[in-house]
Amino acid sequence: MSAGRLQGRVAVITGSASGIGAATARRFVEEGAKVVVADVQDEAGKALAADLGEGVAVYVHCDVSREEDIAAAVDTAVSTFGGLDVFYANAGVMGALGPIARTRTEDADATIAVNLRGVLLSMKHAAAVMQPRGRGVILATSSPAAEVGGVGAHTYSATKAGIIGLVQSVAAELRPSGVRVNAIVPGAIVSAMTADILTGDAQDTTKAHSILADSAQTTRPGVPEDIAAAAAFLASDDATFVTGSTFHIDGGYTRAPGDSPFAQGDWAEPTGMFEGGRRTRS
Repeated sequence: MSAGRLQGRVAVITGSASGIGAATARRFVEEGAKVVVADVQDEAGKALAADLGEGVAVYVHCDVSREEDIAAAVDTAVSTFGGLDVFYANAGVMGALGPIARTRTEDADATIAVNLRGVLLSMKHAAAVMQPRGRGVILATSSPAAEVGGVGAHTYSATKAGIIGLVQSVAAELRPSGVRVNAIVPGAIVSAMTADILTGDAQDTTKAHSILADSAQTTRPGVPEDIAAAAAFLASDDATFVTGSTFHIDGGYTRAPGDSPFAQGDWAEPTGMFEGGRRTRS
């Protein structure tokens, strides 16, 4: 880790009272940033801000489906810490579940309001501060469900795909003004949301870790700190040539899901397969 990469930077992180957001807030502070912890989980958010330290972090209640809450989070960053360098639109919900033919419209609308509209409005208010200053970083959390069918709920998948399109579009607009915009795609991460899905208990991250470990494609399941490390890189000057990109932090789940069948079993020894069944072997 490059200590101080974010020294003097100010960040707003939505959905940062727990999970990926909380780990990112901690990582940003470790690297020198001041952070606005923005969430709807008031007790957890206030506790995290207090733990990070007075003068370093502050908590604001922020429901990203409400534009005024997003605007207030940005205003807090400017009024408390003097500016806004990074906005990480991380807040999201699984939202509407069930078969497409029986989808509850109100649940779908609420999911879109948080997962996609909330990201768009976050970019709107972040850009309003960053563009005049000629610098800034906007990040947004997507999902493998944006690119792989059948691994996420329908509305959730649509919103996460929308985030990738939104990131690319906004990156193109803001690039001339020095503002970078990128998406992060976490794999199955040990978090409260994952625990709720896997165990029915959002607090049972221990059991969730065990379940994910059994199916992990790498040597361990992903943890929030993996995503925080990627976010810190993208927020730093180490990534000044990176914009409009989608970073997969998923242990290869999205881009390398196979287990390389032609390098094991009958194919463990080097072989060439050519016309008419002809083979070459070393």
